[in-house]
Formats: sequence, C-alpha cells, structure tokens
Amino acid sequence: MVLGQAQPQSPEMLLLSLLLPILGEGFLNKGSSYSLQVQKLVTVQEGLCVFVPCNLSYPRVGWNESTATHGYWFKGMTSTYTRAPVATNNPNREVDVSTRDRFQLMGYPSKGSCSLVIRDAQMEDTGRYFFRVERGSYVRFNFLNRFHLTVTALTQKPDVYIPETLEPARPVTVICVFNWAFENCPLPSFSWTGAALSSRRTRPRSPHFSVLSFTPRPQDHDTNLTCHVDFSRTGVSAQRTIQLHVAYAPREVVISISRDNEPALKLQENLTHLEAQKGQFLRLLCAADSQPRATLSWVLQDRVLSWSHPWGPRTLGLELPQVKAGDSGCYTCRAENRLGSQQRALNLSVQYPPENLRVMVSQANRTVLENLGNGTSLPVLEGQSLRITCVTHSSPPARLSWTRGGQTLSPFPPSDPAVLELPRVQMEHEGELTCHAQHPLGSQHVSLSLSVHWNQEWRGGLGLGATLGAGITVLLSLCFCLIIFRVKTCRKEATQMAAAEQDAPSALGPISRGQQHKCPAGSSQDYPSPGATTPTPGEEQELHYASLSFQGLRPREPADQEAPSTTEYSEIKIHKGQPPRGPNSGLLLETKTSGMLPK
Repeated sequence: MVLGQAQPQSPEMLLLSLLLPILGEGFLNKGSSYSLQVQKLVTVQEGLCVFVPCNLSYPRVGWNESTATHGYWFKGMTSTYTRAPVATNNPNREVDVSTRDRFQLMGYPSKGSCSLVIRDAQMEDTGRYFFRVERGSYVRFNFLNRFHLTVTALTQKPDVYIPETLEPARPVTVICVFNWAFENCPLPSFSWTGAALSSRRTRPRSPHFSVLSFTPRPQDHDTNLTCHVDFSRTGVSAQRTIQLHVAYAPREVVISISRDNEPALKLQENLTHLEAQKGQFLRLLCAADSQPRATLSWVLQDRVLSWSHPWGPRTLGLELPQVKAGDSGCYTCRAENRLGSQQRALNLSVQYPPENLRVMVSQANRTVLENLGNGTSLPVLEGQSLRITCVTHSSPPARLSWTRGGQTLSPFPPSDPAVLELPRVQMEHEGELTCHAQHPLGSQHVSLSLSVHWNQEWRGGLGLGATLGAGITVLLSLCFCLIIFRVKTCRKEATQMAAAEQDAPSALGPISRGQQHKCPAGSSQDYPSPGATTPTPGEEQELHYASLSFQGLRPREPADQEAPSTTEYSEIKIHKGQPPRGPNSGLLLETKTSGMLPK
C-alpha cells in the first residue's frame, strides 16, 4: 500500500501534481489518508480478456454523498491534463482511441473501487498504468503505485473432453471448454469442424464451454475433430484438435523376428515357417492393430507363455535366449479386445546336427532292443536272424546309410535306410558295419564289429535236409526206370497184336478182357501202324518221354465179395520230341483223374 496527499488549490501545488507522474513516488507527505491497492504485475495473452481488481480510499473532505466521483486510468508517465485516459467514468472526458471499447473502469470510485477490465488485449497495450481520483473541491489525487501490464502471444487453447474410445453407431457427447478469468469478459464464439460431423448438432452454449453430439462411424477412426474459439478481433482465435478413436476388433497381427540381438525384421505375411539353429538367441515380437488396445499373448501349442495388458506396451516380446530342440513347435500370437480377436501362427523349426548316434540291435527274433555305442563287438550265432537299426536325433533328419568294408549296403526295407536286416547270418557277414549320419550342419558315424560264431545245431539241420533230399532223388530215379520199362513193354505187345490181327483176324477171335493188355487211352496214335517203314539209317530217331499219373490207393475188397465190374487204371502218355529240361529232365509227371473200365 502506498499513501497519497490531497491536491492543493494553489498554483504551486497544481504544478506539483503535474510533476508527480514524471518524478514518480516519494513526494507524499507522511500521515496522508489516501491509499490504493492493486497488483503490481498483470499478464494477459493477446486477444484475451483480463480483470484487474483495485480498491482505493481518500479523505472525506470537501464532498458529501451526493458529490460526483470521477476515476481515470492513464498509461505511462503522462500529464493527466494533456493526455487522454485509457478508461474513465467521466462522460465529459474523451478516452484514448486505441483503448476505446476495450478498457473499461468497472468499479465505482465513490464506493472505493477502481477495478479495470481489459478486453481483446493487444501487444501495444503493454506498459505501466496509474489511477487518478477526483471528488469535490479537495480530493484530486494521482496514485503513483502503478501496475505493469504484459501482453503475450496467445497460447491458451480450449480443452476438449471426449471418451477415449468411441463405439460405432453409438451417439457420443463432446465438450469444449475455454476458461476465463472474469465473467464480465465478452463471450467467445465456439465452432466445430471435422469429417465425422456430417450430421452434427450443438447444444446452447454457456460462457465457458460448448457441447457437441454426433454418432461416430467406423470410417471416422483416426480422423480429426477441432473446437474453435473466436474472439472479437478478427484473426485472433484459439483451437484444440483431437483425433477420434473409434473401436474395432484387431485387424492385423504382425510378427517381427530378432536374431542374436540384431534389429527386428517384420515377418512377411505369407511366411509361416521359421528356421533357427540350436544355441541362437531369438526374440519374437507381436503387435496388433486394434481399438481399444488388444490383450496380446504368446501361445505354444496350448500353453500360454506370456501376455500383456491393454494399458501396457503395444508390442509383446518372447525371448528364447538359446534355442534348443524342445523349443520347436507352433507359436501363436493372439490379439483380443471386446469387439473380437485375431491371431497368427509361426512354426519354429530348430536345426541341429546329429546327436547321440547309436545302434539298436534285435537278434534271434527277440523284441528286446540293445543299444550299442561306437566300437562295440556284436557276437551272433550262425544262422540266426539279425536286425540292426541306426538311431539319431537331428533336424532336419540326417541321411543315414550302412557300409561294410567301404561298400554301401542296401537297407531293408528299402524305404528305411536306417534298418539293416540279415534273415540268416552267415560266416561271410562277419566284419565291421558302419552307420553314417550325414547332415548339412555336421556328420557322425558309429561302427560295430559283427562276430559270427559256429552253430552246430543249425549245421546239423542242414545235413539232415541234404540226406532227405538225396533219398527223394533216388526214389524218383527208380520210378523213372520203371516207367521206361513199362513203355517199352507196351510198344512190343502192341506190335505183336497188330501183326496177329492182320495175319489171321478171324482165327483168333475176340481178345479176352481178362487177358487184354491195353496201354493208356490215346497212346495208340503214337505207335507205328502195321506196315510202317523202318527208319533208314541216319534218320534221326524220335525221342519219347512219358507222363505218369499216380492214383490214390483203394481199400482192399473182401475176398468173399464179387469183384466190381470195373477196374482202375493209370494213364501213361508217350510224347515225341525233346523231354523238358531241368532238374527232372526226361520225366514229366502229370496227375490225372482216374477212370473206371468195365471188366
């Protein structure tokens, strides 16, 4: 608070009043009853309005309640008689043109108020201001405790309140608020612009805010909505622009891959398979485009490995510090919000060279498998069956093969190169067998020594079989001799009978059936007819061979029963030409159904 002194009527005092604004404070007499309260520094943004509260007091000398009171605000160190005030309540005093209708003395000096309102503040309004009061013949006083006004560039913007996420086809209310310091400041003009406002409607505005209602559409997502606040002076306005977020289900799930801490690379949309070498560092990153933010999760088969919250980072990472064979599988990134879900799968294949190469053996038809390591000796009895399987772990699968003495062996079955099967082990199978596992990342091999031992029981079985075979051969030879003898006999008898019939057909009469000797039916065509010419010397004789059909044995008839009227017979065919070649060349055995001849 700064005290003031009453204005004297003498010319000296009048001159002092003119000099006080120039000389400044410090020329007031002690004990003065003048006072004025106002803030020292006032700041306002260009185009805005500011209220400057002010209170004053002065002596009750030379005036009464009906005496008019005039107040004046002046700018700078100026004469109160020669310069126009920026604001006054004296209707007979002109005000400065630059502040007309913008600066207003709001208080009533008669009641001790000197408050000032500054509207549409401009840069040239910056400066110092003091107040002068006049009442009656005595009170004429300049208060030199001035305030300083600073006008800055307009930076204040309205605040827009809107839900974080808008639901498609559901009406929404938006509020734009601009704060003012004093209610007597003029109301700004609110307006809205945006692509989503094709069918907008606003509610009646208040002094400080504007309300907007509209219905968002899915295509309004990521479009702008702007609230404009315009003031009285053209070109001075404030605005706030927001981006609309219209809810939608996850649209796209993006997977990125980082190897050995290198920058992550986005996985192509059509790529669903990833190969990694054992021991590598692998980081899988997943992101999704959705509104509101989706909950992300990494799932291996049916097991959830990690997940994120909607308010967390937009990307969910999954680290595999040193990938191993067990990390292979189908990794799925899932993105889900209240409107739907989306996912993308990635099949991880961990590649590694052959590991734990070994041989599994099953011998003598046993189902029990024996695991053999490198350099193992495998004893096997002669004649036993042996199945050897080569086993290893690798990715992709290694190419397996068997060798013996540097020579590649054919596997059994042919489609499985890891299996080597010997149905009967023989002495010549003895030696070193090696399984090779070849792989792009490395190769291994494992060898075992096959030792074949003498098997007396198996060899005895072979001897018995050979003896039985020899006996069968002898028996067949005897049968062959008998057949040849029978053929020759039949031919001789047939020749004699033909000659006898030609010489004396009527004398001999019919041949007794009981004494009749017939060769098998159909064989007569092979015999030479009577009178046939004998082959000349040098003419090749025809070779003959026979086929024999052995009949089943019939049970012996009782002696007291009459013999059946038919007899069994066997058929022997004599064939011209060369006999069939082979192990039984010269003998053709044919089985025929037996017939019955009447006696």
